[in-house]
Amino acid sequence: MIKPKTTKKDTRIELESLVDEFLKAKGEIQHVDMGESGLVDGKYNTSQVGFSEPKKDRTPLNHVVSAIQSRKLNKEPTKKVKAQVKPRKKMIYDDFGSPIRWVWVD
Repeated sequence: MIKPKTTKKDTRIELESLVDEFLKAKGEIQHVDMGESGLVDGKYNTSQVGFSEPKKDRTPLNHVVSAIQSRKLNKEPTKKVKAQVKPRKKMIYDDFGSPIRWVWVD
């Protein structure tokens, strides 16, 4: 028998039941302020921030872009080769949405 895929609804129900079980077992949910988890010792982790160096000037590459565009325009159209279609597996379901079997489809 093939195990059916879990849906978002099933996952949501499972998570809600886990939270309810946690709260019934005298568990307590802590409130965390927004951005607090990204703090190290109450400060932002400055080693991760990328603004330590001054802004660098960009090198203009207009000639490179124009060369690429001219090659695209002068390119001859190539013959498209039709890829061979490989058979693939397809799931067959019954009227109630339960999986029955796999079949190979071209």
